[in-house]
Amino acid sequence: MTQTLAHVPETDPGTVGLSRSRRILRAVAVLACVPYLSLKVAWIAGSRLGIPDGSVLLEHRATMAVANVVTVLMDGAVIVLALVLTRPWGLRAPAWLLAFPAWVATGLLAPIMAGFPLQLLVDALGGTRVGAGGDGDSFLDAWVFGVVYTGFIVQGLALGALFALYARDRWGGLWAGRVWELPVGVIGPAQQAVAVAAAVLALLPLSVHLLWACGGTVGLDETQAADRTSGFYTMEALSVVFLAMAVTGGLLLAFRHGRALPVRVPLALAWVGSAATACWAGWLSVAPLTDVADGPAPLMNLAYAGQMIVGILVASLGVHFLAERSASRKRRTA
Repeated sequence: MTQTLAHVPETDPGTVGLSRSRRILRAVAVLACVPYLSLKVAWIAGSRLGIPDGSVLLEHRATMAVANVVTVLMDGAVIVLALVLTRPWGLRAPAWLLAFPAWVATGLLAPIMAGFPLQLLVDALGGTRVGAGGDGDSFLDAWVFGVVYTGFIVQGLALGALFALYARDRWGGLWAGRVWELPVGVIGPAQQAVAVAAAVLALLPLSVHLLWACGGTVGLDETQAADRTSGFYTMEALSVVFLAMAVTGGLLLAFRHGRALPVRVPLALAWVGSAATACWAGWLSVAPLTDVADGPAPLMNLAYAGQMIVGILVASLGVHFLAERSASRKRRTA
């Protein structure tokens, strides 16, 4: 269905990527990748820059080398995406080939963009480790997190601005107007059932993350409970927020609630909420595979699985909405 979105450019393709602001944003996005890529390449080459003695990263060199190669490719995709969003030929790319990487990038960057500044604020206000110990301090030198996460935030801001400009040029008409103006046929009973299913399935992960954000330890093993920091509580609270965004966006689209709202509001909620919910949970599920002993507890795995299902369901609603509205516009202009 997303293929229908690939052939409705609303501006001359030659105008995309020529403005000074877009060139600056592209340069910022590319340059923001340099610190992370430099560190990863150095580690692949055998450097221990930023890795203290006793770090768990030194215990699984082969596994970490593979993980570093994968993450280099992931961050390299940001550079490719920045080019696609700012070159004339980018408007001719199939919609799914662009939208899916952008959705994944949103899901991986949004929690960092929101969580890292909040964590710094909480720490500045006296937030500290709640548990009694753990070896988290030997994972990486503190400066590494500052350099890497600052780069991610800049990447997210620049790439987000580029994608918003690109999407406005190519698909801006698909989210024009207000919710009450949407034709009834754009979303049918099947999509409403999907929205309700997403809301019901979100109850478990939402409750679990809310419990952990409030200090509960149900489902955490002794090590995880002991190693909780203010950052842990910040990210758990954000998990609740992103789940709520996804469910709210899905319900608003499916049932046309909030009729006075611009259509872009529920679409933005569904996009960011579903991406952050599904992709961040997927990342947290996969990342610990480098050390199975330190992997998520069973309840945590269940919560992550629920988040991924909810995110995918809400994302499918957004895809259906955009595809149907695109088809409707083409029928009217035929």
